[in-house]
Amino acid sequence: MFTDVGPPELITLVVLAVLLFGPDKLPEFIQNVTTVLRKVREFSEDTKQEIRSELGPEFKDFEFEDLHPKTFVRKHVLERDDLGLGEIRGALDPRSELAEIAEAVHEAANGSRNDPPTTGCVTLAKEAPIEPTTHAAFDPDAT
Repeated sequence: MFTDVGPPELITLVVLAVLLFGPDKLPEFIQNVTTVLRKVREFSEDTKQEIRSELGPEFKDFEFEDLHPKTFVRKHVLERDDLGLGEIRGALDPRSELAEIAEAVHEAANGSRNDPPTTGCVTLAKEAPIEPTTHAAFDPDAT
């Protein structure tokens, strides 16, 4: 339910609860909250059981989580391969092509270290800077 609440948030909530309710009434407040949550859960489970019994025996294995849109699509579209989605997914997956390119680059990098550079290749080694033979006239007062 609260999967994105971390330790700093929990500490902040505890400090805030102690400040708002005080250390005297905090245990009583926690008991009231847990009682309310327990009653809501019981009400929810009773409602689910009542709906299942009203639907009849053919829906006794019915799960309400299946009504969530992501679960519905995953169960009825993605897991069944009637439409050939596996082939389409494989064709659109760039991982195999990227692996081939990475391998070719790796082989080229290892090969260039062992072989002397040829005349048509560009080398990445630094060359000595070219000294200018003539200096341009510069007048600092001109600006």
